Order: sequence, then structure tokens, then C-alpha cells
Amino acid sequence: MASSVQLIRSEKLSDVAEYAYAATAPKGARLVFLAGSYPLDEAGGTIAVGDYAGQAAACVRTMKDALAAAGATLTDVISTRVLVASSVQADLVAAWEVVRDAFGAHDVPSTLMGVTVLGYDDQLVEIEAVAAVLD
Repeated sequence: MASSVQLIRSEKLSDVAEYAYAATAPKGARLVFLAGSYPLDEAGGTIAVGDYAGQAAACVRTMKDALAAAGATLTDVISTRVLVASSVQADLVAAWEVVRDAFGAHDVPSTLMGVTVLGYDDQLVEIEAVAAVLD
């Protein structure tokens, strides 16, 4: 099934950003608000300790599972916020590249933020997302 999300670009804005600047969902779409996707295994242990890219990949897997439980996929995501526990730009970029690659051509509006700390022991990355699906 095709995504109901429409990505919006503007020629007035820089094309350096690796995502659309805005997105819309049609009237009647059901919005799905995901809690922050985390890099934990089924036992609650942190995956890929010390590895920003590894934790981003684990967060993407968690996000896909949460989306599936809501009847959605990555192509239904309308926006993301990627939180990275670091003040080093290279660490943020390492996490972002994994997220960007996971979404591929569905380059949703996204915000990449460095934060001081996240909620779980050894957690470096968390991804928040909103999706829109037609029932």
C-alpha cells in the first residue's frame, strides 16, 4: 500500500539537508505517535554500548517493530527527531547517517539534536517519530 504522507520541498531552501523540509497527511489519516525508540534488547540490556551507529540501527529496528504494531511502516512516518547523547558533531552524524539510510527515498522532515543524557544506562541514541496511515 502506498504511503499517505506527502513530502514537501522548497526551491527557496538549501538542498544540503538530507530530508524534506515539511510533510502532510491527508484528511482522515490516523496519526501514530511513537515513544522514543531505544537501543535495548528483549532483556532490557543496552545494545552496541559506545557505538553511535550501532545504537541508531537498533533504534531503527525498535521503531519498525512499534510501527508494525500500529499497522504502519517507515514509509508512513511523517517526521522524526533523532536524539544523540553527545556534543560532538561527528557522533550526531554517525547516528544520522544510519537513520537517513534506513528511510532511503522517504526522506521525512527530521531534527537531529545533541543532548546531555538519555534515559537508559549506556544509551547514546533515541529516535522519536510520528506516522500517518489511512485505515
